[in-house]
Amino acid sequence: MGLPKQCEIRLENRYEKGERNLITDVPGVKVGQTTIKDDSKDIHTGVTVIFPHSGNLFREKVAAGATVINGFGKSTGILQLEELGNIETPIVMTNTFAVGTALNALTKYMLKQNEDIGASTCTVNCMITECNDGELNDIRGMHVTEDDVYKAIDSASSDFDEGDVGGGTGMICMGKKGGIGSASRLVEFDGRKYTIGAIVMSNFGELGNLRIDGRRLDVCKENRDCCDKGSIIMVIGTDLPLSDRQLRRMSKRASVSLGRVGSYLGTGSGDISIAFSNGNIIPHYSDTKILKSAYLFENKMDTVFEATAETVEEAIISSLYHADTVTGIRGKVAKSLKEYL
Repeated sequence: MGLPKQCEIRLENRYEKGERNLITDVPGVKVGQTTIKDDSKDIHTGVTVIFPHSGNLFREKVAAGATVINGFGKSTGILQLEELGNIETPIVMTNTFAVGTALNALTKYMLKQNEDIGASTCTVNCMITECNDGELNDIRGMHVTEDDVYKAIDSASSDFDEGDVGGGTGMICMGKKGGIGSASRLVEFDGRKYTIGAIVMSNFGELGNLRIDGRRLDVCKENRDCCDKGSIIMVIGTDLPLSDRQLRRMSKRASVSLGRVGSYLGTGSGDISIAFSNGNIIPHYSDTKILKSAYLFENKMDTVFEATAETVEEAIISSLYHADTVTGIRGKVAKSLKEYL
């Protein structure tokens, strides 16, 4: 639900929030999660899956753009996304060593949904994103299975939890417990309201640097980490018709949000932003050679940029606010932001 009304944190918002204050306020978008926890075995990991729309994503691709803000990461699918400007599968968030497992599972899921893939048409470009949860999770144990990915896919709905759940179960952000966070904003063009939503898996930053609404929080009550490290995956969705070039520009503005909360995009951080629009559908098959599409007048993109920066900023803070204190592998404790408020 993003930041709840009773939250001790107050962010100055220029734009109206969506009904749930989640990325699923964008019509057709769904999110599913599998949380894998076993304290006795130091297991704190999971899977989060985002569906850009509720139809067949291979046959009806969404326009998309991506920005690799800092490239310390092991995601798959971004190369083709940058070339063709579309997404044709759900987007998976998980831990670094589960990328291969998630790739196999998502490929099998897409093959089951589309018997033409790899037979009468091309193969499929699966979107798998990751952050390293090894500070809290026994990442070497590689505990995520293909069934965990399928469970996340099958659980996809409009409502989902935030905090230390799904792919965010073992994540640390700004020295505190991070995880999954989401938010949404409404923008209006030509008398119609559109939604911009974001979901993040936060695992970046340096203890003592956290800022909320421009104010540095005095949370540095222990030795600071040596650097801004970890990673964050930011997925931005909208029903506003935008071209892949405009979506790439939109994805760049997530870096504004990172700066607002105190990150300086450290050398050891994989900061990746992906933006999609289900307001522009790209068919895999077409009876015509010329396709028509709509996109926003370029001079109005500033509204989109500002709303995006605001949405992603709240999603990051929400991932911290909803996470509980966790004791992980090697006795590492990641405390909840709520303990400091």
